[in-house]
Amino acid sequence: MTESDTQERPIAMPPDELVRESVRLALTEDIGSGDVTAALIPEDAIAHGHVIARQAAVVCGSDWFDEVFAQIDMRVTVAWHVQDGDRVDADTRLCALRGPARALLTGERTALNFMQLLSGTATATRAYVDAVAGTGTRILDTRKTLPGLRVAQKYAVARGGGRNHRMGLYDAVLIKENHIMAAGTITTAVTAARALAPGLMLEVETETLEQVDEALAAGVDVIMLDNFALDAMREAVERVAGRVKLEASGNVNLQTVRAIAETGVDFISVGSITKDVAAIDLSMRFDNP
Repeated sequence: MTESDTQERPIAMPPDELVRESVRLALTEDIGSGDVTAALIPEDAIAHGHVIARQAAVVCGSDWFDEVFAQIDMRVTVAWHVQDGDRVDADTRLCALRGPARALLTGERTALNFMQLLSGTATATRAYVDAVAGTGTRILDTRKTLPGLRVAQKYAVARGGGRNHRMGLYDAVLIKENHIMAAGTITTAVTAARALAPGLMLEVETETLEQVDEALAAGVDVIMLDNFALDAMREAVERVAGRVKLEASGNVNLQTVRAIAETGVDFISVGSITKDVAAIDLSMRFDNP
């Protein structure tokens, strides 16, 4: 495995069909049989509006935002002033919209939901990336994502400056505590994994320095240090001596992440950037005629 194969795989833009399907499902649950409130507006009324960030953020989700209005009414136009991954201050105008007033009103909440969630993920990620700046350690996401939005949130992590861990259970092998218990030993589990999926990145979760030694001897690509104390992490870094990559996991927050990075680990995985994400406060406002 090369360095680019071990945990450094920022994903490309999600495919158009995935964005379309995510938006279709979101609009179905919101509109249902029809937007009865928007129907109060004259059908031929045209409106201009804009989206404004109410707080500082890293912007993300413009493709989902655009797709919402594309599916509702192709006459809606969106002109972006920013790009995904841009940092913005509070009160920044993100885009301008023009189109049938009914369409803008119907799509407002769904479009903002996507932007608020993905901007929240990107913003949280950037906070962790900034916290470890200069250490050489990289921030990873996990599979702790919102159901149905795995690719979208991992895209947001990448736009926030983080790196993507495996997408799912199919594109890398991660042998965790229960796998080891079921297989008997780390060595047994690694041997079986190499035979079953020889081309995939292989990582093993460890809880002790003795397990680190066993995983290293077994020939893994990455060793996860699960809830290690800082002294134990430093010892693991010394023992491994750069022969494989080390990922720290557990007890990670913005108060602890810098000290963890300074132990010399290559990666720190942070479940909260996708699991506990707080939506960014965005608003759509119609402009005066």
